[in-house]
Amino acid sequence: MDPIDPEFFEGDEMRAALAARDIGTVYRLLGRVGVSQRQIAHLTDQSQSEVSEILKGRRVRDVWVLERIADGLGIPRAWMGLSYGEDRPGTASGEVEVSEDMKRRVLVATTSAAALGQVFLGLPELALPTAQALPSRLDMTHVHTVRAVTERLRGVARYYGGQADLFSAAATLYTQWMQVPATDAVTTALAVALAELHTEAGWCSYDAGLDGTGHFTRALRLGGKARDAYGIANTTWHAGMVLVRTGHPNHALKLLQLGGFQLRPHADDSRVPTLTARLARTSAAAYARMGGIDEATRCLAEAGEGWEPRDAFERAGADFVTAGVQRDLGRLNTAEQLTASAVRAYGQGHYRRGHTVAELLLAEIHVRAGEPRGLTLAHQVIETVSTLQSVAARREWLTPLVTALEARPGTDTQELARTARQVATSRIGGL
Repeated sequence: MDPIDPEFFEGDEMRAALAARDIGTVYRLLGRVGVSQRQIAHLTDQSQSEVSEILKGRRVRDVWVLERIADGLGIPRAWMGLSYGEDRPGTASGEVEVSEDMKRRVLVATTSAAALGQVFLGLPELALPTAQALPSRLDMTHVHTVRAVTERLRGVARYYGGQADLFSAAATLYTQWMQVPATDAVTTALAVALAELHTEAGWCSYDAGLDGTGHFTRALRLGGKARDAYGIANTTWHAGMVLVRTGHPNHALKLLQLGGFQLRPHADDSRVPTLTARLARTSAAAYARMGGIDEATRCLAEAGEGWEPRDAFERAGADFVTAGVQRDLGRLNTAEQLTASAVRAYGQGHYRRGHTVAELLLAEIHVRAGEPRGLTLAHQVIETVSTLQSVAARREWLTPLVTALEARPGTDTQELARTARQVATSRIGGL
């Protein structure tokens, strides 16, 4: 089969497509000059169906495949940024360049296509900016940046659930700053801020149905480096909650006890009473899962000693965890009162995820108690939870509601149970 005329690769559109590794556009431009899909497939050692998929929009990202395409079409690998030992006509050795004028023309043409509702055929995707170089030196503004990003992302996660990808990307990016020269004070403060960011990334990974252990261990290392007892205890609390909720209460208790040990010498820290109470309540949840009624009751009592909620979110979280313990201990009346309180408190802020999981627990309790209102609550919250990006909410709070619904007779109840199970087992984003 005849090779492709090299002149076909000299046009501005083709050069831009090659530089952007936009193989779909490369193939479309070849098609315009009479090169068939069959010929492309033969030259690039691909099947014709693969060529067709690429033309329909599938991106080629594998470097080996890109090199095979370049070699098969007779294109210097450097034209796609794949090799730095080959010359491209009109450029220095190994340099891949898309002129600024070409970028502007592509921008104008793409704007025109978008505004007029036209198809984007023949318009290459320009390369996105690469990550900026690391700072030459750090100061406290970099620490404040990490803290601000953590707080903003935490707000998004509290509302929508999930967000593991955003937290992981931020944690990966900012952890590189630990390599940059800085004073000891700045390095320590950055390690503390990064430990908190990795802790939130671990928690959101769990919420998204992923394994966040790597983030938790990184947070503990950073906290140890900074000698940050509070940060270490905060990480153990988050990791302990994950272990409890994923069926490993015994391991959770070990973490929670170590977290409490970290806090004992720092009783004068105003943050300690709140975190100590959180560790105790989560320990109660672990004991309740193991059938330890006396131990769970003792931990709940310890959680209430010397602690006052700082805000509505803190009150809601405390009531919700305690309600879950009471449910596991079979005390449904107490659990119902606490859950209702959590629903009201979560409703005072932008805590949509927490509000939804509290409503799930409330609906489950009402259904299990055989109360007619339970079906109405269940119907409402099943629709809400389907819009959250939280796998944990479906797996750990919707699934028990499904079980409670399936245990009740009635055609309407069973239909609702089927809908709930469909949501519980579906992928995020729809039924």
